[in-house]
Amino acid sequence: MRRRAPAAALIEAAPERYGSCAMEGYDATTYGAAFADVYDDWYRGISDIEATVADLLELAGPGPILELGVGTGRLAVPLAEAGRTHGIRVSGVDTSPAMLDRLTDRDPDGLVDVVCGDMVDDLPDGPFSLAFVAYNTIFNLTADGAQVACFQAVAERLAPTGRFVIEAFVPDDPPRDGNHVSVRTLTADRVVLSVTVHDAATQTAEGQFVELSESGGVRLRPWSIRYETPAGLDRLAIGAGFELEHRWASFGRRPFGPDSARHISVYRKR
Repeated sequence: MRRRAPAAALIEAAPERYGSCAMEGYDATTYGAAFADVYDDWYRGISDIEATVADLLELAGPGPILELGVGTGRLAVPLAEAGRTHGIRVSGVDTSPAMLDRLTDRDPDGLVDVVCGDMVDDLPDGPFSLAFVAYNTIFNLTADGAQVACFQAVAERLAPTGRFVIEAFVPDDPPRDGNHVSVRTLTADRVVLSVTVHDAATQTAEGQFVELSESGGVRLRPWSIRYETPAGLDRLAIGAGFELEHRWASFGRRPFGPDSARHISVYRKR
């Protein structure tokens, strides 16, 4: 079986999560409360925003567009700014009030229509020409059946030929298993440790960023995901009435291959 570079760096960038998980005390608001103050700083540059916006606008046609797990508006705000000249509205849904407060600061003109809720039960009615879920966020649905329900909920809110775009990492093959501790950041007065627990059997990963500093003491930033392979996502898509239209290695339409660490999967309603 082939092995690609470890996906840990991609896993850690997952935005908001929804549903239940095995980590005691972790719920739908935990991630946002822990990461909202550092998300834009830590994950600046994780993807090409200009290329992402260009591809999404082309795929969306006349719009409107819906982002699931909109977070701080890293993509939704520039997408709404670019779409405004074509009359394309952008909506976003997220469970985290802390993340949405950051989006409001970034979007003082209210270009993005925001819903505070989860990305299964609280999606706006639509119909949308395009829905998308960015950097690994689909994996933040950890409860049994939640990813299936998400595909179905999106399908119900898309126009007859609407598209659902998913950006995610490709899991390691074979999948990672066990515990791991590494250093994310190290300076003279601050260290951030990454502590992760991988379970290959359940395709889950959970972790904590443990931040230690002279000025701030100890800060914990937890996260939890249930990942899926591209083929697994294809099966979920087919079950919800989609078919795979495109698969790229990144926005900008770089070709996807056997060694690609990430994928952009474009599903279209049949």
